[in-house]
Amino acid sequence: MKVVQVQMNSQGDKAANLAEAERLLTAAAEEKPDLVVLPEYWALLGNGAAEFHESAETFPDGDAYRLMAKMAKQHGYTLHGGSIVEKHGNAFHNTTVVFDPEGQEIARYRKIHLFDVDVPGGASHRESETIARGSDIVTYKVKDKTVGCSICYDIRFPELFRALRDKGAEVIVLPAAFTLMTGKDHWEVLARARAIETQTYFLAAAQYGFHADGKKACYGHTLAINPWGHVIAQGGDHVGCVTAKLEFPYLETVRQNIPVANHHVL
Repeated sequence: MKVVQVQMNSQGDKAANLAEAERLLTAAAEEKPDLVVLPEYWALLGNGAAEFHESAETFPDGDAYRLMAKMAKQHGYTLHGGSIVEKHGNAFHNTTVVFDPEGQEIARYRKIHLFDVDVPGGASHRESETIARGSDIVTYKVKDKTVGCSICYDIRFPELFRALRDKGAEVIVLPAAFTLMTGKDHWEVLARARAIETQTYFLAAAQYGFHADGKKACYGHTLAINPWGHVIAQGGDHVGCVTAKLEFPYLETVRQNIPVANHHVL
């Protein structure tokens, strides 16, 4: 399976972000990939609940939703749509939508783990004031391979990835807007750990650079990691595409040599 991950620097102008995504998704098609992945909040990476909520879409309506469906069909690849803000009833979700090569929605995942923190004498950040949590563990197929869904902060909760592995995942995708300060110390370590634990290919598509008028900074360094935990492709400090080839006979060898899935006792 050939995959292309798109690394972006999304800002508060949704129309400009969609135009940039279309450019990058068109460039990705030159690699003739089976799967293309966008980062978290690719359609808008703003500052504060009001800005995020204003960008929300009610599926299947919305410019971002329609663009993803169009690009998947036009270029004939499966598109893992990073995440955008979904309005569902009175709630807002941080949601991944996946489209098959015909432009049809085949999966929808709402981020489960929300980042709420109050540092004594320091910063306070409550994602739950902007976004409602999801509850479903979601997989889908690319050809005959099972792909699992996760988003950003989920990476710190290995039980989700164990559940995806138990549902048959051979590839796990994590679109992210990982912060610069935590990213430099934790991003690669956590991504490699999740790949090793699950013995899957782990694809982590990232936002890069400064956002929200300089109020936010994302680490970037989009990663593709093999089931042994080796980084097989990595993005630089810039916007662009990261291509990797996933070799599933190798995945089977890793699982046969260390059959951890047969040894769980808890």
